[in-house]
Amino acid sequence: MSDIILISIYIFVLSVFIGIELIAKVPPLLHTPLMSGSNAISGITVVGALLSTGAGNTMLAKILGVLAIIFATINVVGGFMVTDRMLEMFKEKKNK
Repeated sequence: MSDIILISIYIFVLSVFIGIELIAKVPPLLHTPLMSGSNAISGITVVGALLSTGAGNTMLAKILGVLAIIFATINVVGGFMVTDRMLEMFKEKKNK
């Protein structure tokens, strides 16, 4: 059992380092399309959280499902807010 935990921690730490390196190398022009793609993936996460919450047989499963719904929804809303702000940077400013 402890081997599985150590392997899981190793994979998590490795994925964090790989994620940081990949995100750091993305040019600023591509951030907006990538945010839109990640918002779509987060939307799928919300649907999966809804399904797992409805199928939960125990109270713990339902509580974890509700928490997953809350966090995934925050992620989707925040992602759209950041994407909107990024798109505002590319709009022409009107002279007053």
